[in-house]
Amino acid sequence: MRSNILASLLVVAVLCLGTNAEDPYRFFTWNVTYGDIYPLGVRQQGILINGQFPGPDIHSVTNDNLIINVFNSLPEPFLISWNGVQQRRNSWQDGVYGTTCPIPPGKNFTYTLQVKDQIGSFFYFPSLAFHKAAGGFGGLRILSRPRIPVPFDEPAGDYTVLIGDWYKKNHTDLKAILDRGKKLPFPDGILINGRESNGTSFAVEQGKTYRFRISNVGLMNSLNIRFQSHKMKLVEVEGTHTVQTTYSSLDVHVGQSYSVLVTADQPSQDFYIVVSSRFTNQVLTSTAILRYANSAGPVSGPPPGGPTIQIDWSLNQARSIRTNLTASGPRPNPQGSYHYGLINTTRTIILANSAGQVNGKQRYAVNSVSFVPQDTPLKLADFFKIGGVFRVGSISDKPSGGGIYLDTSVMGADFRAFIEIVFQNNENIVQSWHLDGYAFFVVGMDGGQWTPESRKGYNLNDAVSRCTTQVYPKSWTAIYLSLDNVGMWNLRTEFWARQYLGQQFYLRVYSPVESIRDEYPIPRNALTCGKAAGRHTRPL
Repeated sequence: MRSNILASLLVVAVLCLGTNAEDPYRFFTWNVTYGDIYPLGVRQQGILINGQFPGPDIHSVTNDNLIINVFNSLPEPFLISWNGVQQRRNSWQDGVYGTTCPIPPGKNFTYTLQVKDQIGSFFYFPSLAFHKAAGGFGGLRILSRPRIPVPFDEPAGDYTVLIGDWYKKNHTDLKAILDRGKKLPFPDGILINGRESNGTSFAVEQGKTYRFRISNVGLMNSLNIRFQSHKMKLVEVEGTHTVQTTYSSLDVHVGQSYSVLVTADQPSQDFYIVVSSRFTNQVLTSTAILRYANSAGPVSGPPPGGPTIQIDWSLNQARSIRTNLTASGPRPNPQGSYHYGLINTTRTIILANSAGQVNGKQRYAVNSVSFVPQDTPLKLADFFKIGGVFRVGSISDKPSGGGIYLDTSVMGADFRAFIEIVFQNNENIVQSWHLDGYAFFVVGMDGGQWTPESRKGYNLNDAVSRCTTQVYPKSWTAIYLSLDNVGMWNLRTEFWARQYLGQQFYLRVYSPVESIRDEYPIPRNALTCGKAAGRHTRPL
């Protein structure tokens, strides 16, 4: 009788576990090393992950838990950040120096992050020093759960395409130039999946449709991509299914990610995939090969040309990218069910970028403040209540109009506020801005100075939701943002030299309740450093 009762209890326990099972776990072990690479035909010191340049793709599904054990075999500290992964309630795992202590040489750290309520195409990259100029980046895709409909048929293949400008100099030489207070020279070339022209190919079969996940992982230049004799149908931008507009070429600004569908509807031969720099006097160009099965011949003739300096063309294309309101996102409800245009904003933040000299050295700033990192991550200082590391409010909501000065700039923001941010670009170059921890609605962009009257032209119906947006020269871009993610979040330029020399700050989204409902506790394995060295996290 007793054994029957125990058996019944065991069955009930198993059933309870089955109905409340955790989301799946995916485990990765990465070893980060230096190695020789030859991306532009000359030997360089590259950052390899498990011997690969670029690093391995991460394939995941909405709500998966990613357990990534990173061994740092470099002779210096190292960190990886996850561009576009929102880290819900978990800025501890963001992997930038404002939130996370670096992994010391010869040590390892296990990132534990969940791709909660997300889909789409993103990438990871090394965030410390100037490591991004050496590699260490790779694609990160989050697929929809099987029962949630996707607004296009399953493609015959799904390819990661990492594009970016590149230098022949080692990253250490580039960092030394910046440390001396100088500007970087113009890049030497463009890489496609870590290779120079015609070094990468993508296999297709006639009549089939393929998905290409394109990310600009470069250092400074906006790039244009086009497929010779083929059209691209845009279907997703950084986690948002878009209105399926067809383009002959597409501008991808630094830090941005797009998914396009390409149908192999041409004769069976090889075709160019062309990537070229935008808004530059000297145009850099690189090519990959779209290779048909049973190809009748190699590519021939010059690669097709693309736009070069046409700002209006790019602006109009950006405005044409809209959210597909009838498609599901990571949940089975339409993406348009969140009516952002009907919510009143409670705060307007205007951010103006600038460049100048401080103590005879080149610096870049936001609202006149050029960010200076501390020896203690700001998130740790906040958690352990360590004074003297940063001051909330050390950067203003509005441009001051004054000269550039140095500070560890942190802006305070209230949890659950709904705000407007305007990026005002008074310089002659295209800017690219990214916010960790969030996706935001790009409601407007135009030339000149933003004024309250500019709101009359906002798209309050189907603006695209994304995490990285461009701002054209002498122009502005406005976003709406729901501050629903407590934490310390990096808001930065994606132009890596400008980021390194100060064009960034941290947004401290704070809830006075300090509840685990709103934010996860500090990880048990969190590294401590600086003034937080030796502090206890949580019992194992």
